[in-house]
Amino acid sequence: MPSIITNDGAQIHYKDWGTGQPIVFSHGWPLSGDDWDAQMFYFGSRGYRVIAHDRRGHGQSSSTWNGHDMDTYADDLVALTEKLDLRNAIHVGHSTGGGEVARYIGRHGAGRAKGRVAKAVLIGAVPPLMLKTAANPNGTPIDVFDGIRSAIVADRGQYFRDFAGGPFYGFNRRGAKVSQGIIDNWWRQGMLCSIKAAYDCVQAFSETDFTEDLKRFDVPTLVMHGDDDQIVPIAASAPLSAKLVKGSELKIYPGLPHGMATTHHQVINEDLLTFVKR
Repeated sequence: MPSIITNDGAQIHYKDWGTGQPIVFSHGWPLSGDDWDAQMFYFGSRGYRVIAHDRRGHGQSSSTWNGHDMDTYADDLVALTEKLDLRNAIHVGHSTGGGEVARYIGRHGAGRAKGRVAKAVLIGAVPPLMLKTAANPNGTPIDVFDGIRSAIVADRGQYFRDFAGGPFYGFNRRGAKVSQGIIDNWWRQGMLCSIKAAYDCVQAFSETDFTEDLKRFDVPTLVMHGDDDQIVPIAASAPLSAKLVKGSELKIYPGLPHGMATTHHQVINEDLLTFVKR
């Protein structure tokens, strides 16, 4: 698996398959580029160059002690796009990866990444702000994120099994078609993430305010979200992001969960392809 070395010495691994217009996938917490298997295969088989990296501390990338914040994630991503000299790329981010894409465009879109981004897609993404505040009353209370951190320290292996087997894919809903394989694959990826990265990233995805980043978007943008997302509730996310990104398209999926790009990849991939080709 190829990799790049960042300015602080972190090794960022990535997959780079196919030829054609590049599509860059940014994964969610605490997963890896493997979480995009359904999309990588689908778009790679249709004439696109598909790229998915493992965020620092995740997957096969360096288990750094520091740097688990959105600014550093965005800096790592711009280092990757420069190394591969990506032009006219479509950036797709899920959950925390959606925050990474937002900060990448907001922080580097007018500078180092100028001319490199053609379109953006946010899927079940954390922007504009997950945390409940006076200005964001529909956000998630800090106690929830404190509970996640405590569970990671206490027994992250069991917590990750419960998380994947429950709310992430909506497997806790009555009548859900549960896939043990999907659960096991999520757990496998999660356990490759270092405990330090998993712990610190909770603050990064929950407390980072992406409002100003979204206002800086100047490319066609698609915002996709399931209205039964139990991880990033829709009331404080997708509709607000769509309002902040000028000219964006909002697509809401009734009854679909946070991990809909896996559980319902046929639907998501077709809509992504339509947007990419338009």
